[in-house]
Amino acid sequence: MTHQAQARIAATYIRGGTSKGVFFRLQDLPASCQQPGPARDALFMRVIGSPDPYSAHIDGMGGATSSTSKCVILSKSTQPDHDVDYLYGQVAIDKAFVDWSGNCGNLSTAAGAFAIHAGLVDTARIPDNGVCVVRIWQANIRKTIIAHVPVTNGQVQETGDFELDGVTFPAAEIVLEFIDPSDDGDDGGAMFPTGKLVDDLEVPGVGTFKATMISAGIPTVFVNAADIGYTGTELREAINSDPAALARFEAIRVAGALRMGLIKTPEEAATRQHTPKIAFVAPPADYTASSGKQIQAADIDLLVRALSMGKLHHAMMGTAAVAIGTAAAIPGTLVNLAAGGGERSAVRFGHPSGTLRVGAEAKQVDGQWKVTKAIMSRSARVLMEGWVRVPGDIL
Repeated sequence: MTHQAQARIAATYIRGGTSKGVFFRLQDLPASCQQPGPARDALFMRVIGSPDPYSAHIDGMGGATSSTSKCVILSKSTQPDHDVDYLYGQVAIDKAFVDWSGNCGNLSTAAGAFAIHAGLVDTARIPDNGVCVVRIWQANIRKTIIAHVPVTNGQVQETGDFELDGVTFPAAEIVLEFIDPSDDGDDGGAMFPTGKLVDDLEVPGVGTFKATMISAGIPTVFVNAADIGYTGTELREAINSDPAALARFEAIRVAGALRMGLIKTPEEAATRQHTPKIAFVAPPADYTASSGKQIQAADIDLLVRALSMGKLHHAMMGTAAVAIGTAAAIPGTLVNLAAGGGERSAVRFGHPSGTLRVGAEAKQVDGQWKVTKAIMSRSARVLMEGWVRVPGDIL
């Protein structure tokens, strides 16, 4: 029996925010993978090491968590006044599936840095020293993201003293602006798809819960921690080691997806694992973060825990942070009420790894809430660059 040799594809492994993924330039992908379809999905699954019944990703670049099972494609932008198009694929761990339904806010940070590293930004726009403004078209959700990337001697500055809870070492700060992040695209139009700031969400076999369902950054279903038996101070192990709890969260997520019009039948949720997110909120309380760091109630506005791809996230997804900041800015949502109510342009929330501050500019236009911008700081660092290798028979 003969076996094909491995193929090698130019790739860069990057941490962005509290996630990391394998980045490709579109032009470097095999011809069969330069268009959406089964060939591209098969490549990305093999790069990551999925599907893996052991949930370990030993034979791939993934890290067996939703935060580390990601691939990104960047190319020169097809959109006016943008530098790059950024396409994100969330690779399932134990299933043969790549979810293209949403964005990764954390890797949006890395997309800005990689755009410069990869020669996709006009050199005339890159200062010798200062900040390069990278205009990103997020192709999954058709939104604009502006990344303010520090540059030293004409190259991306990656080292620095900016600390981000959930990331072990400090790095250079990158400021992200999510422009008009409320979802006006194919998935439902209004920021609040049900037309209400708070709904009674009936979850078959589980119960009925107060819920804020919002499309901003990423479609997200927020519920009160107390209503589902939690305090909001939980760490990953408390949720992820409890199969019954995970099943209940998935039931709530599916019910929310149906109410938001993201799916037509419960069965469709299996093919849309990345969106919507499910999160629970609570008023501030003291707790110990996963690193052992003591978080004081006086230093935060509220507590938030969120699940991604069926598991509690170790920190906070960047897109969910946009949803948190947006919902917090709108009086009457569950997020806003957990933060004490009233008008606010920014919140600092506690998550399993520590705290994060996010700002949002929201206003009412003709009776409808609109958010013009959400802002937060992250960091990014290239971990490895060169070629990723995959068995040739999958191409």
